[in-house]
Formats: sequence, structure tokens, C-alpha cells
Amino acid sequence: MNTKFWLLAVLILVAANVYAINKKITNEPDSAYLFAYNVNGLRFAWSLDKQNWTPVGNDYTYLKSDYSRWGSEKKMITPFLIRGKNGLWVCIWSLNDRTLQFATSSSKDLVSWSPQNYPYVNQGKNVLRPVINYDASLDEYTVTYTDANGKYFQTKTKDLIHYGAVKEVPASTYLNGSTTVNIPHAVNGQMHRLSWKVILGLKKAYELKDYKRKQDSETTKDDAQRFAGLKNVEARITFQPDKAKPISNMLTGIFFEDLNYAADGGLYAELIQNRDFEYHPRDKEYHDPNWNSHYAWLLKGERATLKIDSVSPIHPNNPHYAVLDIPHAGASILNTGFDGIAVKKGETYDFSLSAKLLNTKKMNLEVRLVSDQQGILAKSTLNITSSTWKTAALTLVSSADAADAKLEIVMGNPGRMAIDMVSLFPKNTFKGRKNGLRADLAQTIGDIHPRFVRFPGGCLAHGDGIANIYKWKNSIGPLAARKPDRNLWGYHQTMGLGYYEYFQFCEDIGAAPVPVIAAGVPCQNSATGGGGQQGGIPMSEMGQYIHDIVDLIEYANGDVKTEWGKKRAEAGHPKPFNLKYIGIGNEDQITEVFAERFTMIYKALKKSHPEITVIGTAGPFFEGTDYEAGWQIASTLNVPIIDEHYYQSPGWFINNQNFYDSYDRSKSKVYLGEYAASLPGGNRTNLETSLAEALYLISLERNGDVVSMASYAPLIAKEGHTQWDPDLIYFNNTEVKPTIGYFVQQLYGQNAGEVYIPSTVALSSNQESVHKRIACSMVKDAKTGDLMVKLVNLLPVSVNTSLDFNQQQLGKNTVKTVLTGNPADKKAVPVTTTISTDATRKLELPAYSFTVLRFKAK
Repeated sequence: MNTKFWLLAVLILVAANVYAINKKITNEPDSAYLFAYNVNGLRFAWSLDKQNWTPVGNDYTYLKSDYSRWGSEKKMITPFLIRGKNGLWVCIWSLNDRTLQFATSSSKDLVSWSPQNYPYVNQGKNVLRPVINYDASLDEYTVTYTDANGKYFQTKTKDLIHYGAVKEVPASTYLNGSTTVNIPHAVNGQMHRLSWKVILGLKKAYELKDYKRKQDSETTKDDAQRFAGLKNVEARITFQPDKAKPISNMLTGIFFEDLNYAADGGLYAELIQNRDFEYHPRDKEYHDPNWNSHYAWLLKGERATLKIDSVSPIHPNNPHYAVLDIPHAGASILNTGFDGIAVKKGETYDFSLSAKLLNTKKMNLEVRLVSDQQGILAKSTLNITSSTWKTAALTLVSSADAADAKLEIVMGNPGRMAIDMVSLFPKNTFKGRKNGLRADLAQTIGDIHPRFVRFPGGCLAHGDGIANIYKWKNSIGPLAARKPDRNLWGYHQTMGLGYYEYFQFCEDIGAAPVPVIAAGVPCQNSATGGGGQQGGIPMSEMGQYIHDIVDLIEYANGDVKTEWGKKRAEAGHPKPFNLKYIGIGNEDQITEVFAERFTMIYKALKKSHPEITVIGTAGPFFEGTDYEAGWQIASTLNVPIIDEHYYQSPGWFINNQNFYDSYDRSKSKVYLGEYAASLPGGNRTNLETSLAEALYLISLERNGDVVSMASYAPLIAKEGHTQWDPDLIYFNNTEVKPTIGYFVQQLYGQNAGEVYIPSTVALSSNQESVHKRIACSMVKDAKTGDLMVKLVNLLPVSVNTSLDFNQQQLGKNTVKTVLTGNPADKKAVPVTTTISTDATRKLELPAYSFTVLRFKAK
């Protein structure tokens, strides 16, 4: 025997002895009993004697159900766990007491689980207490379940994806090996004997999660203790222009979604609510009986009546209109707008309505703006003389400022008439556009200098069920011909702010349009037509669905002689909108239903429009089964960019600045499509959260060769109608209220570059938590040659910096902007000054601050 053999034998013997000694010291068993049970998800406990049970991971939940809406509807009911083919763990569970579906997921180690599958079955009233068994001789799984009528059914599968016909079976075939143990109270579940290594793996998974949870929970409230004794920190920063690298010129952008009344009643400048009488109780899922075609309208006048009709409407897409029966002159109809109508003294407002007379030759109208406090603010007259639908218009000039105005239409004579599409727009819209945007709000967004705008939403784009998927063709053309729809977020969308207006807004602020189209599946938070996206568009309809996406590209970029390019020109924009990007999908569950449809869409677009960059999706989180499966699809198909989302605590952003450092540069680029830092409770955003975002954005610039785009979300929210917190900009009818996070985004947007210049940072402190809270980035504007340095100090003490620019040519003066204050501050604003460039070489960064230096090219 040679020397190598003997050496190997000795090493094996030593390793075996070490293992035996360690095992003796730790007194670990070879195996144990593992009990799987359900408490809002799959949990585990272990025992050596089946009597005394210890929860694994402090009652940590290792698997939760993803089916249906987030929150209380995502239920794991009667989970049943077995060991199947090749030792694969398979879990099956019931979803609710309504649907003919069950759920399955599998795992090799009980820690990492496959994407969940929700097969449909066609027998029984519902699916209750499903169990699964594996027959190795047939290489086949059998699923048996009962229903509310006490009947039993079976189906078989070999791959846990495709299932055979369902058959009714006798009760004796239902084999449920569950048992009950006390942990510490009685719970029902399944018991398995297995290797102790498996339980150790479960424990280690929990310990890692718990460690990360503690990191994520770090806040500035603990800084006094965390940095006790810390004096001012010295930082020597040396820039390395010889290592400069190109980065994305699209990094900072915005994401607009119509939630929080962001469109109607928000960015869209229309002041009349329910202008088309199309509000319907289904908008609010029938929870509000007052939400109907009469909403926001009030009729005054003796014996006057208002009825909603749908015979001979203006357009089939706008079927409802109001019929006014006025027996006496002086009756009126009022609209209260969105929380009142705000008007300004001396400002002009464009009024219009469509009307037709029903049993009279004319109707004299006086149109007014009225205030409960100030009376009539403006008035003018119209004469309606047509018995067919005609549009009439006038202008009103307000005599005073008012936030409580209403629109009032007074009938000057008896008669019967129909009205629809009642509209009031400020003349002063953003860029003076017809059917345009609220000027102050649009300007605030534009001042970020976003490189792109993603629209019309995330969950909104793929809707609540197949029928509610956002259809771009419904949002273009004459307003009366646009097809309104229920908003996924629980209100009504008129489509007045549609694809044409989105494209126009992008052009007006110099941003690239990035429309997002559903990947043939509804929102993974949907409750209509089944949860978990199992209501994908039928394959027989996918051809037309893909054709509609191709038509969108033609609408945006096509020649005016093409069908859809002509429609764009007819709307007022003969020049193409220069569309380059399309997002397909939004934080979807990566199911078989999704994967099949996404692949079809992607391949079709790649073939017909290879010039368009498609952005895929990696699910709603930065880790987990959807994230991994989304990246697998992107890698397989070579998708150019993949969309990642995460909403996290300031501690997460502080401790994950290396998140993209190890990403494979040869694979898909990243669009961080939705992110925000927030704290629990009411005070969710402040200077602390904003500085955590600023810190993290420095890491995005550093990784700008792989992170192509990023956008905070949500963008805007109307006070009193906020469905999601936090948001970047809050507003009411008279004010726009940017958050501190807005100013961080603005400073990045206004100081972006296409070249990244690395630096080394040497600190006087070796404390890891200090190093994580100081960051520096330098970028160069390739067009102007300007250099921008961003510096974040998230410490409770000042940082004295020494900047070595390494012989880079700098101008004489520097623009310095500092955002600083108390971490709990919600109203800090940046302060800008001009200093000499020499003064920047020795610079003090205040405690809790974000500093931006802009050096003009010499």
C-alpha cells in the first residue's frame, strides 16, 4: 500500500474519533422523533421518547401557505407531511372550506421548500383534510380527501403537478396516520423517526433566521448603548479613478401605481368624482352600499328626480348616465369632488358635459362653483338644445381661494334631460396638457429627475382575477370610449389617466416609459377566481393576449401609417414615444401557470421585437421559493433584467449593503422595482429610515454594473385615503408634502452619473457597526464631466473626513447639500451651500447626515 493510502486511512480514523468524541461530549442522539404540526403554518417539535417534546426553533414556522390574499386568508389547514420518492418530504394541506383545490409543496431538508402548487379537482363540495401517500412499487402518489358532505375522493400523480381523474372512493381508503401530542397543549400532526442531523439542520436554519431578525431590528434608539464611549470618528477616504467602471445611466427612477387615490383624485387633474356615473358597489366588493352611480352627486329641488339609465349611452364602454327630471325651474345637481374641490383665486377652470334633451326643446343651465363658507365663487351659463348626445363647455374663474367648493349645475327651466361625462379641469395642468395632470404634484415628481417611470402599477397591473387584469387598450382614445374598471385597491379607476397620458408624462419629465403588463396571471394577492394565480388566462386566449402586447409596442413606437401608430397620432402625438422597456409580471408567485405563460410572452416578444428589453420578475421577496424560481426562469431564458422587491426595516438595509456584491455579472441585470425602509407602528418613516435608504443606495451605485434600475414604492398617497404606508409623497387637495425619503431620492436623481469611481475608507474605529454606518460613493456625469460624492453618516457622532481625490481635476467651487437632524425627525429638509473645493478635503459629516458634494468639471 502506498503512502497516500495510509495517510488517507489515518485521516479517516482521526475524523471518526473526533466525531465520536464530540458526539460523546455533546451527548447527541443518532436519531429522534420529529413531530410536524400546524399553528398558522408548519412547525416542528422533537422527542426521544414520544412523551417529552421540545419545539424546534422556538416554535419557528418553516412553511406557510401562499394561497389567496395576504393576511388572514392565507391559511394552512390540516397539513399532512410524508416522506416520498427518494426521501423527498411532501406536505399537503387544505386551503379553505370553499374551493375545489388543495396545496402541495416539497422539500429535501424541511427548510427550503418548492414553489407551492394548487391543483384543481372536479369532485366534491370542497376539499377537506387531504392526505397523501407514496407507493414506491408504482412510483405514484395518491391524494385522498373528504368534503362537507362526508364523501371521499382520490386522485393520483407521479410528479405532484399533473393529476389524474378524481374518483369517489369508500371511507376505508382514507388513511390518515396523524396523531396527537402535547406541545405543551394537545396538537394534531404527523410523527416521523429520522436522523438527528435533520433536526440539527432545522435548528441551524432557525438560528440563522433569528440572528438576521435581530440584525433587522436594530434602530437608532439603541445607539446610545451600541456606541457608548464612541468619540468623533476619523475617516480617510481615497478615491481610485484608475479603477473607474461604467454603471447604469437608468439607476434612479420612479414607480407609479394607482393606489392611495394616486390617479383619480390625485395626479390626474379631474376635479369631478364619478363624472361618468360608473361607480358600482363591486368596486368595493359590495362592502359599501352607498358606493354606486349616485356617489358624490346630490340633487336639490322640489320633486326633482335623478335616475340612472343605460339605454342609448354615449358609448358601450360607458353605459350609465344620469336622467334628470325637473318639474320646477331652479333645481340643481351638485358634485362634491374628491373631499371637496379646491380652487384658487383668479385661476381658470374648464367645465364640460355631455347632454341630450329627452322631452323638451331646450334647457338653460347655470354652472357654478359654490362654497359653503364663501357662497358663489364663479358662474356661467349654457344652453342645451340637442336631443342627441352633444358636448358643451365653458370656463369658470374663481373669485377666491377655497378648499370646500362644489360644482353646481342649476336647471333654469322645467324639463327632462340626460347628462354624462361631467368634467371640471384646472386650466393650469402640468405643461398645460389637455386631460392633464395636477401641476404641483407632477412637478414634485419631475423634480426627482427620474430616468424612468414604471406604470400603471404593480398589483394593479395584473388585477384581482383574470377579468380585472389591466388592459391598456381600455385606457386610450376619447374619454367617453375608455372602459373604466374596479381598482384592485378597492375603489374606481376611470382610465382618464391612461397609457397615452403616462407616455406623455414620461416625455414631459425626460424619463423613459416602463409599462408593466401582467404575465397572463392575476395578482398573487387575488381572491377572485381562486387564489395563488391558478386562474391564468386560458391558453386558447394567450395568442390574442400576446398580440395586444405587440400592439402596445406599435402604439408607442409605430409609424403613423400603422393601425396603432395612427391612434397615437390621432390622440395628438404623431412622433413615437421611444419605448425601450416592458415589464412582464409583478412580484408573482412563480407557479407552473405563471412560468408557462411568461415563457410564451417572452419568446414572442423576443422574436417580434428584439429591440425591446423585457423585465422579468423574482416574486415579492428577496429570498424564498418564488425568488429562486424566478431567477431560475430568468437564467434559463436569458431574460435581460429581473425585477426584485423588498420592503424592510432600516436594520435590514444597514446590514445588507453587500447584497449585490456577489451577484453573477454574466446573468440577468437587476431592477429593484419596489423598496422602502420603514419602522413598525405609526412613526414609520423619518430621518432614520431615509438615511438607511441613502446608505443602501450607495451600495446600488457601487453595484451599478449589475443593478440597472431602482425605484422607491409607493410613490404618492392622498391623506385620508392611504392604503399603504410608507409612501414617498403625501398630498391633499391643496398641498403636496414630500417626505425626507423624497429628498434622498431627489438628491440621487439630481446627482446621478454613468461612471462609478471606487474608493477606500479607512476609519479610526474597528467596530463593525461603525463601519456599516459610514458609506461613500463617487460618480461622474459623462456628459458634463461633473463629479458627485455622496457621504452617509448614520452614527450618533460626527465623522471627520479626509478626502483624497487622487489628482482628479476639480473646479474651484463645490455645491454642498446636507440633510441632517434627529433620527426621529419627520420634517428635515436638505440645505445647500457653495463652498471652496479646498474646504472639501477636510470635511465634517454631522451625526445622522447625508451629504452630497457636486464638483463642476474644471
